[in-house]
Amino acid sequence: MRSVDEQLARVIAAAVRPAPVRVAISESQGLLCAEEVIAERALPGFDQAAVDGYAVRSVDVSGANANPVQLPVVGEIPAGSRQPRRLQPGQAVRIVTGAPLPTLADAVVPLGYTDGHQAKVTVHRSVPSAGFVRRTGEDVQTGDVAVRRGASIGAAQVGLLAAVGRNKVLVHPRPRVSVISLGEELVDVDRTPGQGQVYDVNSYALSAAARDAGAEVSRVGIMSADPRRLREVVEGRLLLSEIVVIAGGVGGTVGDEVRAALAELGDMDVSRVAMHPGSAQGFGRLGPDAVPTFLLPANPMSALVVFEVLVRPLIRAALGKKNPYRRAVSARLLSPVSSTKGRRGFLRGQLLRDADNGEYLVQPLGTSGSHLLASLAEANCLIMVDEDVTDISVGEEVLVSFLAQRG
Repeated sequence: MRSVDEQLARVIAAAVRPAPVRVAISESQGLLCAEEVIAERALPGFDQAAVDGYAVRSVDVSGANANPVQLPVVGEIPAGSRQPRRLQPGQAVRIVTGAPLPTLADAVVPLGYTDGHQAKVTVHRSVPSAGFVRRTGEDVQTGDVAVRRGASIGAAQVGLLAAVGRNKVLVHPRPRVSVISLGEELVDVDRTPGQGQVYDVNSYALSAAARDAGAEVSRVGIMSADPRRLREVVEGRLLLSEIVVIAGGVGGTVGDEVRAALAELGDMDVSRVAMHPGSAQGFGRLGPDAVPTFLLPANPMSALVVFEVLVRPLIRAALGKKNPYRRAVSARLLSPVSSTKGRRGFLRGQLLRDADNGEYLVQPLGTSGSHLLASLAEANCLIMVDEDVTDISVGEEVLVSFLAQRG
């Protein structure tokens, strides 16, 4: 059997990042920026009030702490005002947050520092020059890099792109993943299973997992293992995908037919990988573009574990992530676990935090059965057990890998 690390190395070596594309900033969230975004204008673009109050010359209110200063109010400036205004010495202008300062004003007196009157305002506290003022370019100067190449675009980056006037940005796009379920026994969830039939779980679960990893997903759905039809469909998906995931058709006579059909499209290696669950699996690079293609077990829980261990890192690598792997920590076992000798175990667990000392604790969930999906739905981590370990006692430390966090 090939080790998990050997199989993972083969998979990651196949990662190909799609060519950068220019998208609307509203579509860029979660992607990596593929350019240095240079600000073509300053942010803020003009001196503006940071609070509601009165625009003044700071020198005119310098003694207000000891002796309140009274100034005539010669107008009001609303936010968005485009009318230039000039302040004369010894005057004040009522101003709202975000409004442009009049010429000669170098400070804003907050309303709370005054009596709030409209015609003549009494100022009780002085303010320094630039006090309560957002200066031109204090956030971003013209020519500054607003968003760097390789930066992950989140809410703040989208906001900054909008603030510097960019409506589109060059990004590394999401890899396209096609998901197919094989099996004569499968029916879609909108139908009632007959005798011997089961719902198609894999195409839905694996599509969700791929989407969670950051991919653009096409759920092809259920297919029979008819070699000719399978070859035609997969050949078509290879032209539209950076990754193809096929669940089912790994073992037995059906597996032989599936491998024969896919062999016409490229090198598909089906072998045992030293892991549990999900030992029986396949990986190859098919089509003229050598598209990474996976054959996963038919059991949904096994398929999801193999996806987590092998497919998800490939998606993250294709996205350009520097570290495509989940965060892993050491945790102390709250119940004993056992694992299959010679295979790396991936056991479902609930990761907890000790309120007293912050230590990670992990409670194993369910049994080792490869068909048990409900316990995986409750898990927030995978407990990883080395190949040469079969039993671990309560209180011993294990390495656990985070799964998606629930809010």
